[in-house]
Amino acid sequence: MSFEVKVQPSGHVFEVDDEETVLEAALRQGFALPYGCRNGACGSCMGNLIAGEVDYGPKRPPALTEADEAAGRALFCQAVPVTDLEIEVKEIAAARDIEVKTLPSRVISLQRLAHDVMEMQLKLPASERLQFLAGQYVDILLKDGRRRSYSLANPPSVDDHLELHVRHVPGGHFSDRVFGELKEKALLRIQGPLGSFFLREDSERPIVLVGGGTGFAPLKAIIEHAFDRGVDRPMHLYWGVRARRDLYMDELARSWARDHEGFAYTPVLSEPQEGDDWQGRTGFVHEAVVADYPDLSAYEVYMSGPPPMIEAGRQAFIEHGLVADHLFYDSFEYAADARAGIESGR
Repeated sequence: MSFEVKVQPSGHVFEVDDEETVLEAALRQGFALPYGCRNGACGSCMGNLIAGEVDYGPKRPPALTEADEAAGRALFCQAVPVTDLEIEVKEIAAARDIEVKTLPSRVISLQRLAHDVMEMQLKLPASERLQFLAGQYVDILLKDGRRRSYSLANPPSVDDHLELHVRHVPGGHFSDRVFGELKEKALLRIQGPLGSFFLREDSERPIVLVGGGTGFAPLKAIIEHAFDRGVDRPMHLYWGVRARRDLYMDELARSWARDHEGFAYTPVLSEPQEGDDWQGRTGFVHEAVVADYPDLSAYEVYMSGPPPMIEAGRQAFIEHGLVADHLFYDSFEYAADARAGIESGR
């Protein structure tokens, strides 16, 4: 049996499956309710129960007092509906609404996606979760005080781990370690979420997404979040890389185009190699965009990737009618500095 939950003041409505908590159902369907630990200890997910009944099992969660419950308060990370509900809670609408945390994490998976890209999955302590907006990033805090920034490639609905796409920068202080000595179960400290690059959900404009290299990572999170939310705005992803081997999740992107009406995918190679047998688009990715969309005045554009791509795209898109307020971008820096080993995945 499922129950319906209506959220005030937004008016959003979602379904909760049998034995599922309100928070689990909300996140699964792309609704960003506030939360912290997800185990009933911190109280971050507390809101008002306007109508209906919930069950917490044999024991009241530690962050919910008897007085809270008597006053109609509820802890939505632990509350399982037993009737339809009407609740009052402020939904997360912007990065400023989310707490930035410094947390330990453990490497649970290292998977080579391409010759120079590693997928690194991190697990947080059981008592902690990181709430974030699709498109944001975290900093890896190194022991010598340096930081390395990487976009989160998983959507907020999948928060049992953090997925990062690490590009190998030869001489890079951290990426050399990731591609060399770092092992599963290693401990790292992170800080986040950070950044103002995320999907603006209050718009009805069609979306063009433009990624360069591992700039694909935050766009992946945004796209998967849009699918979770049931966003029906047309979306077109352009992914610019040098050669075919750099399209490290090409089949995933193609599956989105097959499975989701209104979604299109265009990979663009700037330097196809012999043997690529490439019949698709070539050249600079921003040029492919304006060739397909000579008038961008009705669109929103999300760009992530290296600074030259961002700057070239910004100029070209505005020249083709894009309103500056409808352009959102995250500029990555891949170059290694001989002293600092600068590297980034955002």
